[in-house]
Amino acid sequence: MQVYLNGNFVAEESAAISIDDRGFLFADGVYEVVHVYGRTLFEWDLHMARLQESLRGIELPVVDLAQLHNVAEHLVSGLGESEDEASLYLQITRGAHRRSHGFPPLGSTEPTILMWVRPTVAISQQTIEEGVSMISVPDDRWAKVWIKTVGLLPNVLAKHKAQQAGAFDAIFIRDGMVTEATSANLFIVKDGVLHTAPITNYILPGITRQVVLEIAATNGLPIDLKPFSYEDLLAADEAFLTGTLTEVLPIREVDGHLVRQASGPIARQLLTELHRRAGKSGK
Repeated sequence: MQVYLNGNFVAEESAAISIDDRGFLFADGVYEVVHVYGRTLFEWDLHMARLQESLRGIELPVVDLAQLHNVAEHLVSGLGESEDEASLYLQITRGAHRRSHGFPPLGSTEPTILMWVRPTVAISQQTIEEGVSMISVPDDRWAKVWIKTVGLLPNVLAKHKAQQAGAFDAIFIRDGMVTEATSANLFIVKDGVLHTAPITNYILPGITRQVVLEIAATNGLPIDLKPFSYEDLLAADEAFLTGTLTEVLPIREVDGHLVRQASGPIARQLLTELHRRAGKSGK
């Protein structure tokens, strides 16, 4: 497989970064993941808008978005004929500089830009119909979750805890209120109303979250963008995750408490409409 690294397309096994790269040393970088449906980069412009916000958040100069798109299209063109779905990963770090906490002097480094495309396996229909099991964990992440940073250790630890418990993922709880999951936003449905936490510094502004809200509004579904509690989650009629590769994924249970409708009609409707918007057939 080819990857793009700092202006060159190279074989995956040949790609290497400096031991002084600040992404490696300090997690001083940001990333995006884009779902590829039928060789189309889904909602590319929305992902690039969020990337620019993340770059501004860590005070990195905005990169040439047109060039990134050309690179992405080239990588996507290398997919096999049978590889209908894939994920594109893009990471930008501050570059390589001798280890020091402060930023390198202006102009002394070039950002490290890495991009690759790999086929992905869609979540099975059985999993969608059954819903997934979740656990809850304290939200002990930093206070700038809106920056899509590569510094994901709290998320990794929470995901590991979920896997140890035999669950699909973990839901973060901050001061009794639901924020999101380790790599997805979270919605609940109560009495026909769609609820999800509002965007704050503790919430990543998910692209799929935004698309789902647009779809819901178009279909006349009532929406409430207010914080909701862990107790509200347990009392919900439906609950589901939204994410780039997660799409719309129903939740069956949280901490052993069964959701009233494990794969309810609103989640299924939103997933169908998301697939329609992405041009995905077969579901």
